Amino acid sequence: MDWQRSLYLLPGILLGLTVHECCHALCAYKLGDNTARDQGRLTLNPLKHIDIVGFIFLLVVGFGWAKPVQFSPENLKNYRRDKALIAAAGPLSNLILGTLLALSTKLMLHLLINGIISHSEVIMTLFTVLYLAAYINFVLFIFNLIPIPPLDGSHIVFSILNISSETEAKIRTIGMPALFVILLVQNFANITILPIGKAIDALIRLFGLGMLL
Repeated sequence: MDWQRSLYLLPGILLGLTVHECCHALCAYKLGDNTARDQGRLTLNPLKHIDIVGFIFLLVVGFGWAKPVQFSPENLKNYRRDKALIAAAGPLSNLILGTLLALSTKLMLHLLINGIISHSEVIMTLFTVLYLAAYINFVLFIFNLIPIPPLDGSHIVFSILNISSETEAKIRTIGMPALFVILLVQNFANITILPIGKAIDALIRLFGLGMLL
C-alpha cells in the first residue's frame, strides 16, 4: 500500500462519506422520519458513519462503504417519492461538495501559476489534498448513482418504477454479490465493466483540471 497516497486521500474520503450519510439522515428527518436522528446519524462526526471494514476496503482496494442510514417507511408521507429523495440526497451532496472543492482547487492552481502563493511543501500538500477530495466526491456521486443494489441509484430507480418491496428484495440478493464481483474484476483484472471513470474525468475536465489527471 502507498501510505503517502492513502494519507492524501484520507481527508477527502472521510469528508465525502460523512457528508453523504449525514445528508441521507437530514433528508429523512426533514421528510418526517426521526430514525436516523435518534440513532445519532444526523451529525458530521465521521465516527458515527464510518464502517471500519468498508473504510479499509476503500483505502486498500479502491472501493468500500459506510454504515447505511436507516429510515422507517411508516413515518414517510409518500413512501415512493420520499425514498427516492432520501436516496438522492447522498450523491447530490457529493456533487455539491465536489464542485466546491474543485473550484477551490482551480483557484489555488491560478494562484500558484501566477506566483501569488509559493510552491512550498505545505501549499503543494494542501493542493493535492483538495484536488483528491474533489475527485473522491465526484467518484461518490457517479458511483452511487449506478442502479445496482445496494447503491442509491437502485433505490431511485425502484421508486420511479414503483417496484414492490418483495421484487426489490429478490433483485438485491443478486445485485449485491454481482456488484462486488464487478468491482473486484475491474480493480484486479483491469477490465472496464462500469465506465464510471470517463464520467468522473469529464467532471474534472469541466473545471479545467484535466491536466492533473
